[in-house]
Amino acid sequence: MRRSRMIAVTGAIALATAGLGGLAASAGATTASTQTQSAARTYYVLAKSGVSAAKLASQLTQAGAKVVNQNAAIGLVTVTSTDAGFAAKARNLAGVQGAALDRAVGQAPTAIQVKPDPVEKEHVFNKSRANGSTTVPAAPEGADPLDGLLWGHEMVDAFAARATETGDKVRVGILDTGVDGTHLDIAPNFDNALSRNFTTDIPAIDGACETGDCVDPANADDNGHGTHVAGTIAAALNGVGISGIAPDASIVNIRGGQDSGYFFLGPVVNALTYAGNNGIDVVNMSFYVDPWLYNCRGGAPEDIANGGQEAVAEQNMVIDTMTRALGYATEHGVALVGALGNNHEDLSKPRHDVSSPDYDNPIYNWDTKPWERTIDNSKCLDLPTEGPNVIGVSALGPSERKSDFSNYTTDLTSGEIEVSAPGGWYRDGLGTASYRTNGNLILSAAPLNVLQAEGQVDKNGNITKLGRDLGVLKSCVNGKHNENTSECAYYQWLQGTSMAAPHASGVAALVVGAHGTGTSASNFGLAPAMTRSILMDTARDHACPEGGVMSYEDVGRSAEFTATCVGTADFNGFYGDGIVNAVGAVE
Repeated sequence: MRRSRMIAVTGAIALATAGLGGLAASAGATTASTQTQSAARTYYVLAKSGVSAAKLASQLTQAGAKVVNQNAAIGLVTVTSTDAGFAAKARNLAGVQGAALDRAVGQAPTAIQVKPDPVEKEHVFNKSRANGSTTVPAAPEGADPLDGLLWGHEMVDAFAARATETGDKVRVGILDTGVDGTHLDIAPNFDNALSRNFTTDIPAIDGACETGDCVDPANADDNGHGTHVAGTIAAALNGVGISGIAPDASIVNIRGGQDSGYFFLGPVVNALTYAGNNGIDVVNMSFYVDPWLYNCRGGAPEDIANGGQEAVAEQNMVIDTMTRALGYATEHGVALVGALGNNHEDLSKPRHDVSSPDYDNPIYNWDTKPWERTIDNSKCLDLPTEGPNVIGVSALGPSERKSDFSNYTTDLTSGEIEVSAPGGWYRDGLGTASYRTNGNLILSAAPLNVLQAEGQVDKNGNITKLGRDLGVLKSCVNGKHNENTSECAYYQWLQGTSMAAPHASGVAALVVGAHGTGTSASNFGLAPAMTRSILMDTARDHACPEGGVMSYEDVGRSAEFTATCVGTADFNGFYGDGIVNAVGAVE
C-alpha cells in the first residue's frame, strides 16, 4: 500500500495522492536511441482528435508493432515492439498525439527500486490507547454494531439521511487496488457481473502472482485500500461490522491499481471509459497516476537534464490521455470524485516535487531517480484530481480541523478543491484522551487475506498482538466471535485524503439516488454537473481558522506543515464549498 492517498499511522498505511499509472518512467533519449532492438516492450499511443483507434492501430501495425489493445472511446492503442526507440518513432507518425513507454516487462525484482511515499510515515504503536481494546460506543438506532466508531458518518449526517435515501439503484465505481467482494459487509452490494480488473500483476513490484495469468479475479483486493474505500461508501446495513454512507448503493470494482499501490495510465483510463460505457453513476479516485506526482506540460525545468525528451513526452501523453478519459466518463454520466493529496502542499503555488519519477525502467538507465523538480501550477497537474470535472476533496480530523497532511489552496480560482470530508487525523485531540489514537482515523472494511499477510490476523482468524496494537476489529454474524472466518469480517483504521474522498462519493451516491431518474440501476442516473452542483451547494459552510493560519507545531509537526487559509465561510482553500452533508444533499 504505497501509491494511493493514504498515510501510514500506527503501522497502518493511509493512501491519498493522485497520480500517473501504467507508464514506466521513460527518459534518457540518448541511451534509448543507441538500443535499436531489445526484448518486446509495451507502449501507449494516443491518436489525434478525429483519428480512430482502429485507423491508428493499422498505422502502428505497418510500423512493425503488435497491437494488443484498443480503447476506441478515447483513441488509445496499446502495442508491443522490440524497437527500444519505438515511442519516439511513433510520435512522428501522422495522426499520433503522443506515445510513451509502459511499464517494464519481465524484469527481476531487484531491477526496479520502489520509492517510498512522499508523505511522512508515522509508525507509532500506542498499545495502551488502541481502540482494539476499547469499548465500542453505542451505535445509532438501527445501525450496525461498529457504527458507533464512525465519527465521519456523524460529521456528514449520514445516519440521519437514511430516513430519506440509501442509494438504491445507484452504481458506484471503485477505481482502486481492487475490492474484496467476499467481505461480509461488501458482498450484499457487490456487483459481480459489472466488476472488472484492468490490471495485470507485475511480480517485480507486486510480488508473486496469485493466478497463473497474473490477472486477479474482479472480486479480489491484495492491498486493502480499495476495500476500505468501498466500505465507507456502501458497506451493507446487515447487522455485521459497519454500514456505508449509501448502504444500498451497488459497488462496482473497476480496478486500475496494482497490488503494490501503483496506478498506471492504461488500466486507469480503461477503467474510466468502462465506467462511462456501463452506467456507473459515481467513480471514486483516491490515487495519482504514476510515475509523476505532478505531470507538467512540456516538463518541469529539471526534466530535460535528468530524464531527456522521453520524460517530457510521457507527461504530455498522460495529461492528454487522462483529460480525454475523464471527459469521456463525464459525458457519459459519471460524477468523478478525487482525493486532494497528502503532501500538506498549497497546490496553487510553485513548489518542489521530490518524489517523481517514482518508477524506473532500466532500459533508460536513469542515474537520478527521483530528482527534485520545480512545479509551476500554471502547467503542472496532479492527476486525476486536477483533471476536468473532478470533485477534489480535502481531509478533516474529528475536530473538523484540516488534517495536517491534507493539501489545500490559496488561489480560489484555480479549481483544485471543491469540498471537504472526514479523512482522519491521528494527531487530532491534543490535550484529550483521543490524542494520537486509532479512533481519530477512519474505520472501514479490510480483506482477511491482507491482514493475514501483514501478520495482523493469524491463520485461524484470530487477531494477533500486532493486530490488536493497530486496532484491527472483528465482527461476526449474530455477534458470535467463533473461529469460522467465513462468518466474520475484519476492519482497520486508516487516514488520508484517500479516506475523505469516499465520504464525498458516498454522499454523491445519495445525491444521485434522491434526485436521479430511472426505473432500475441500468437506466437510473443524474447528470454529473447536477450531482456536483448539489453536492457543493448543500455542503455545510466552515470558516477558516481564526487569523487564517493553522500551525501544527503543537502536535510535533515542523513549520513546513503550517498552512494559510484564504476565503470566506462560503468558500475557502481548506474546506472548499464546505463539509459534505448527506441530509442537505437528499432534501
